[in-house]
Amino acid sequence: MVALIPITCLIVGSSYGVCAAVVPLTLAATPFFARIVEGSLREVDHGLIEAAQAMGCNRKQIIWHVLFPEALPGIVTGFTVTLVTMINSSTIAGGLGDIAYRYSYQRLDMQIMFAVIVVLVMLVQKTGDRISQQLDKRKL
Repeated sequence: MVALIPITCLIVGSSYGVCAAVVPLTLAATPFFARIVEGSLREVDHGLIEAAQAMGCNRKQIIWHVLFPEALPGIVTGFTVTLVTMINSSTIAGGLGDIAYRYSYQRLDMQIMFAVIVVLVMLVQKTGDRISQQLDKRKL
């Protein structure tokens, strides 16, 4: 995050605060999520791709009608993991960490910290898992 301070200043106009934390968090999440998407796409059965090629599908059709629908549950799960990781990172970098610090640590109100961090992570995880399961059942 420190190495990105000049870029953050150019984009946001400040090197500290909640808005400034968004730039490095986004730059950190992008390759992480891209790697998860790549792994999900690689898990698609090659037989489906070969069958689509045998039916005369071009590359664009294979991507949109075979690869993407088959990899979508894994992509949603990967997005959920990325989102939970970003919640964790924003807690450290500011944002949620600032809320947790001000309202829970300074005011000694541990319920706020629990609600802000743990419940949010649990809600994101449960929602992502539910969407992924629905997409996976849709294939059957």
